[in-house]
Amino acid sequence: MPFRTKEMLEQWVQEFEPGEIPDRGLDVLRHDDGPDSDTGLIVVRLSNASTEVYLHPTAPGEASWEVHFAPRDEYLVLDATGVQTLSDQLARASALCVFLEERSRTRIAADLAGSAAGAAG
Repeated sequence: MPFRTKEMLEQWVQEFEPGEIPDRGLDVLRHDDGPDSDTGLIVVRLSNASTEVYLHPTAPGEASWEVHFAPRDEYLVLDATGVQTLSDQLARASALCVFLEERSRTRIAADLAGSAAGAAG
């Protein structure tokens, strides 16, 4: 049963970074992985690198998430400040990935408990 809908992921992103931030550099998109499966997709925009970075579950129904880096056609050259900024943004993407895995595990456990209670009743 799909649960990582666009709306659910938007709520989780809001929990991850509460408050009114006009441009978080995060976009939540619909990502259908087959019939009746909305696995969710989050795009992380890096301010000084043109590489597309996106996060999505490893498979429908799984709690684990992956971070994907799209290939680049050119070299990326940064000064020390640029490397630090990129490092900070990648650390944020990593922290978001961990947060999404925690939320997914919690949701899966709640769904399983609900199913077990329904079967027992």
